[in-house]
Amino acid sequence: MKKVLVIGSGGREHALAWALACSPQVERVDVAPGNGGTAWPKDSGRAEARRVPIAADDTDRLAEYALKAGIDLTVVGPEAPLAAGVVDRFRALGLKILGPERKAAALEASKSFAKALMAEAGVPTAEFATFDAFEPAREYLEAHPLPVVVKASGLAAGKGVLVTGDRDEALRFLKALMLEGRFGPAGQTVVIEEFLEGPELSVFALTDGKRAFFFPPARDHKRVFDGDRGPNTGGMGAFAPVPGIDPGLLDRVKGEIFFPVFKSLEDRGTPFTGILYAGLKLTPEGPKVLEFNVRLGDPEAQAVLPLLEGDLYALFESAAEGRLNPEAVQVKPGYALTVVAASEGYPGPYPKGRPIEGLEAAQGRALVFHAGTERQNGGWVTSGGRVLAVTGLGVTLSEAREAAYSALSAIHFAGMHYRRDIGVTGGGKPWTTSAQG
Repeated sequence: MKKVLVIGSGGREHALAWALACSPQVERVDVAPGNGGTAWPKDSGRAEARRVPIAADDTDRLAEYALKAGIDLTVVGPEAPLAAGVVDRFRALGLKILGPERKAAALEASKSFAKALMAEAGVPTAEFATFDAFEPAREYLEAHPLPVVVKASGLAAGKGVLVTGDRDEALRFLKALMLEGRFGPAGQTVVIEEFLEGPELSVFALTDGKRAFFFPPARDHKRVFDGDRGPNTGGMGAFAPVPGIDPGLLDRVKGEIFFPVFKSLEDRGTPFTGILYAGLKLTPEGPKVLEFNVRLGDPEAQAVLPLLEGDLYALFESAAEGRLNPEAVQVKPGYALTVVAASEGYPGPYPKGRPIEGLEAAQGRALVFHAGTERQNGGWVTSGGRVLAVTGLGVTLSEAREAAYSALSAIHFAGMHYRRDIGVTGGGKPWTTSAQG
């Protein structure tokens, strides 16, 4: 029987632990550092899960723990440990781990690197320019047609991007990045690019560097308020699969985007293993890359993982060992829709320690993944900006949506906020299986 270590503390990591604990091979899942929901006893349907009090960025202690605890496979949830080289460290010690090494993880850690690689590999993306100094960036921005996209090149927890049709707002954001240090070193290099028209699509591929298993395509909702208003967040909801996506389009995404990137990285001597996430715009000219991430999205993971059946451990292990076996899991028919319940004030400063009520009632209607929670006096309290991710399942997307919002209606904590339009089209109507992506 296998022991698994999941690195991270959010809703994505809860979903990973939940899915891995359902593997017939797994006897225990450890989550470092985890959250209030990532610990449970062994029962007839899944393995035990435990929290390990080690920070996700404490690479040496994580590796030491994996050695001492006899961990058979480590799965990395967030991007920061990957960018810091946790995979390199584990592999140097002979430990099995799923994720890209540091140089390949630069696809997410450095947008300027990703853009240069896409240009080299012929991958379709927005026209762009990269700047390390403010004045040339300002001059370029002043002359750029609107709307425009301004991005911090480094990691900024999903908040280092501004899409705007207001030039003054774009200039203020550029100053905040390059002169005021809003995101520290992550904002010292900036990418300015054209705005792409079209709906967005998230596509995830698990790869051993050559072969790939593709998860159901998803669509996420980044803005904090209904109608895609307000600042960007880490993600307020997602659904999968996306109705109306033609299989031919996905074949094009695989052939024009994913496999050229895998080959380019292999040719550089930095082959990619793990999960590559392409955030796409479906433009009139075809799919184009907005950004790459080097791990599952959050909250997309909470929508995608419940759609898989089979042995997720076997799938992940085979990729980590360079012998991907895509037949270890299958994609179930139906839909999943996830809604994030956030703290008051998110994505800005938010309070902590507010009691959460109604979780048991909600769990009878949908899957409830914890993100920013802690156990206290036998119950749960809030401890993060994104507190819970509630996932409804259904034969249709409308059924999945109804299940998620029904479960959310049972949950309460002071200041709780969630979007009420996840899975709704721009026209205000629920998606149906005939809606166009």
